[in-house]
Amino acid sequence: MTDDPADTTTDGADAADGAHDAGSPARSQDGADVARRLEAILLVVDEPQSLVALATAVGSPVPAVRQAVEGLVADYDGETGGPRRGFELREVGGGWRFYVREEHDDLVSEFVNAQAPTRLSQAALETLAVIAYKQPVTRSQVASIRAVNVDSVVRTLVARGLITELYTDPDTGAINYGTTDALLVNLGINSLDELPHISPLLDDGADGFESETLR
Repeated sequence: MTDDPADTTTDGADAADGAHDAGSPARSQDGADVARRLEAILLVVDEPQSLVALATAVGSPVPAVRQAVEGLVADYDGETGGPRRGFELREVGGGWRFYVREEHDDLVSEFVNAQAPTRLSQAALETLAVIAYKQPVTRSQVASIRAVNVDSVVRTLVARGLITELYTDPDTGAINYGTTDALLVNLGINSLDELPHISPLLDDGADGFESETLR
């Protein structure tokens, strides 16, 4: 597949193409091959990825990636003669990511909850506490506070229905998380205002969390 000479891209797209040409091994630009590489990347990402980021990841020009993404969307939606899939490739906050289709949310939640242990791990409890006191908060901010990777823990908490995606930052594409009513029920409280103040629980009240614990 070759680029349309009339197609123009952003400076970021040009930079992505230039980086590929300068330092990356040559890869096939066949449309089907680009689509397969995109699927491999999209299966493992936790945050929506821009076209430029995807182009850099798969080593293909942005126009080719854009066309491949559009083809994948149509394929998953059953517009190319195949079945409509139980998942979709959705654009959120300027980036692309796989999501379960809305009509299957309850089914997936029930399945994940049935597989999950009844008790949360210490890591999950600590991550949940950070989100409860700092919300809205991104995954990277939680990881910075805990000084460990929290990707799998956050996915567990979302699956358990204790936290949820509140919104996606339009500039960074980062998902901001917050707690759900299910957490209040599990804690036996009516609102987050009833959470204990965090400062007395810290070694130094000036460090760790900000003095204003909740928005």
